[in-house]
Amino acid sequence: AGGEEVEGGSGWGCSYIPCCVPHREAFTIPLIPLGLKETKDVDFSVVLKDFILEHYSEDGYLYEDEIADLMDLRQACRTPSRDEAGVELLMTYFIQLGFVESRFFPPTRQMGLLFTWYDSLTGVPVSQQNLLLEKASVLFNTGALYTQIGTRCDRQTQAGLESAIDAFQRAAGVLNYLKDTFTHTPSYDMSPAMLSVLVKMMLAQAQESVFEKISLPGIRNEFFMLVKVAQEAAKVGEVYQQLHAAMSQAPVKENIPYSWASLACVKAHHYAALAHYFTAILLIDHQVKPGTDLDHQEKCLSQLYDHMPEGLTPLATLKNDQQRRQLGKSHLRRAMAHHEESVREASLCKKLRSIEVLQKVLCAAQERSRLTYAQHQEDDDLLNLIHAPSVVAKTEQEVDIILPQFSKLTVTDFFQKLGPLSVFSANKRWTPPRSIRFTAEEGDLGFTLRGNAPVQVHFLDPYCSCSGAILVHCNLHLLGSSNSPASGC
Repeated sequence: AGGEEVEGGSGWGCSYIPCCVPHREAFTIPLIPLGLKETKDVDFSVVLKDFILEHYSEDGYLYEDEIADLMDLRQACRTPSRDEAGVELLMTYFIQLGFVESRFFPPTRQMGLLFTWYDSLTGVPVSQQNLLLEKASVLFNTGALYTQIGTRCDRQTQAGLESAIDAFQRAAGVLNYLKDTFTHTPSYDMSPAMLSVLVKMMLAQAQESVFEKISLPGIRNEFFMLVKVAQEAAKVGEVYQQLHAAMSQAPVKENIPYSWASLACVKAHHYAALAHYFTAILLIDHQVKPGTDLDHQEKCLSQLYDHMPEGLTPLATLKNDQQRRQLGKSHLRRAMAHHEESVREASLCKKLRSIEVLQKVLCAAQERSRLTYAQHQEDDDLLNLIHAPSVVAKTEQEVDIILPQFSKLTVTDFFQKLGPLSVFSANKRWTPPRSIRFTAEEGDLGFTLRGNAPVQVHFLDPYCSCSGAILVHCNLHLLGSSNSPASGC
């Protein structure tokens, strides 16, 4: 199915997270892009020509070029480029569909155009004589394209990571807009339940990219830096834990790719392990040196936990080498437990087992925690009854959806020569054009026109010679009054 297509040679978009605690090390974490929905050809020409003749009383063949432009635009949207130009193309077509809907699709009848789109997750085709399916599918593909842009970013640079964060937030925004605007789409990949999960997945990947951006320059073995990184890792672990919980609920569970749910679980444990590992390092390696700002360190340590372990206080722990080491090793034990679970979960999924780079990341992180624990292990560690609390999740950059900004695009209505959209729409009933003849008497004709074509009669002198012809034959709506100044036309 389209939804399982992935980026990069191994099937996933990847990045490197430099970590220099206690030495520099490269981490590569896969991300998931959404596949584009596929569709069948649609021929607008016959239906639109017939409607132009029937509704607007114009020759439909005069609009062959405009209809061809619309169909060419649709065809181009089936294979958009994986960049901002591709996004703009899809959004242009979405806006153009709004014009087409207003001009040619009355709400009270079907137009006989059948739109077919394939579910991006299951490959199941969905067909409807409803332009809403077309509009919703184009929106979905816009969000999917943003996810592909995000996974293609160079996440080994600050600029690349910032672009990835932005792309995933915009993907979440488009998918959330789709969920709120098109609430009864027949395709399951666009159901409210599935879209809610996909929005969570994009925001989780954006938050993960925030962690990578902070880690990119290297993580110094310094107290405040380690507190910050531990809480950032905890934040990523938390959002992936929430994502995995959402993916495990019916009916999403039956339709989402198993590898996606597995990866969410793997990452939840992996980042929780990193949070405990960095906390362990800041405790084990901590030293009270002359000039140390103990007050600030005490505050940071107290904010690292919801509560300190029983019998411990932040300040006393900072000053007591044995307490710090024991608490640090408790964090290492929790880190190793999470590492074990992430490795186990990855081994259960055939797709994840085949991604060599992911296996290397998980095993390297697990081995680092194991070696650190072995380095500080003592004979009496079995008597260490301190239970390391969970690290409070905190981030310096809370990610959020970025809604699509259609107003920033200037799109010209292909069918503007039919007349102003506010007047010449499918919602208004039109009679065939009629001609009236009147003869100018002495002075003005007795009526005033206003606006661009089609003009409106702004004032009509009821006593002029042409008033009867205008009122009887054209049934025009008068905008002025008999007290308005008249001018000849």
